[in-house]
Amino acid sequence: MKTLQWAAVLLSMAALSAQAAELKMGYVNTERIYREAAPAIAIQKRLDKEFAERRNELKKMEARAKELESQLAKSSLNSDDRKRYEREYAALDRDYRAKGRELSEDFNQRRNEEFASVQERANRALKQIAEREQYDLILQDVVYVNPKYDLTPKVLKELER
Repeated sequence: MKTLQWAAVLLSMAALSAQAAELKMGYVNTERIYREAAPAIAIQKRLDKEFAERRNELKKMEARAKELESQLAKSSLNSDDRKRYEREYAALDRDYRAKGRELSEDFNQRRNEEFASVQERANRALKQIAEREQYDLILQDVVYVNPKYDLTPKVLKELER
């Protein structure tokens, strides 16, 4: 489906080649907006704080796993202690994997929810720029674009307001 959309865009651009001198185009880098925009930075800090406790819990589990590994590496362990450490290690490993998956899923869901508002604000800002400066075409997330068409700094500036 995307191939057909790109083909339509390219055909439209080819048809407009006679009017190319009049065509005003621009580009915006969404990933850069997500990295550098003040609202995006604030969201990232808020998410880091929100998930810090769960990340610390995983770090503690990692530390305990390393302790158990070093205990299991000792050849002087008796059979009962070795079995106990192996069981604890296996349970810790299961717990760690489950909590890690859960944390990752929860973090991604919250990040997507929060960044949807940044995307919406960026799109509004971009539309205002397009209307104010009379752009005919603005592209997002392309493989290559000449830097002279990059509107990302303007969008970042708008989002700072």
